[in-house]
Amino acid sequence: MVETINKLIRVSRQLLQELGREPTHEEIAAELGMPVERVREISKISQEPVSLETPIGEEEDSHLGDFIQDDNVPVPADAAAFTLLREQLNEVLDTLTEREQKVLKLRFGLDDGRARTLEEVGKEFNVTRERIRQIEAKALRKLRHPSRSRKLKDYLD
Repeated sequence: MVETINKLIRVSRQLLQELGREPTHEEIAAELGMPVERVREISKISQEPVSLETPIGEEEDSHLGDFIQDDNVPVPADAAAFTLLREQLNEVLDTLTEREQKVLKLRFGLDDGRARTLEEVGKEFNVTRERIRQIEAKALRKLRHPSRSRKLKDYLD
């Protein structure tokens, strides 16, 4: 396989010299006498890694790594929207009774991201899961009222 990769690179450089441009996979395949798909496969395998510190631009004052997005860091616009949503949600929840607030926060995991079952919430309040379901339904009905739901409509997609 290493020999094939080296041969492909050698032919590619040779064609680059002759044509004055990067050769296509078809041209390389014709020169090597192998199927185009095989050339594509080998090209994919043989791609050399590129350093993130590779200078880019005419003045070479930027590096390739400067243009790669870090998926572990939240996008500022998303973070701001999430903060505003949380503030609006807390404002709307403050219009409910303390018990209704706590039931919804536990059921939907609004504080810690872990949604609880009716049974788990019922144990915390020392009531049945049916009673928790009733409290939850009443609280959600209140939240659906136009005076409250208007504040959260912008966040629905």
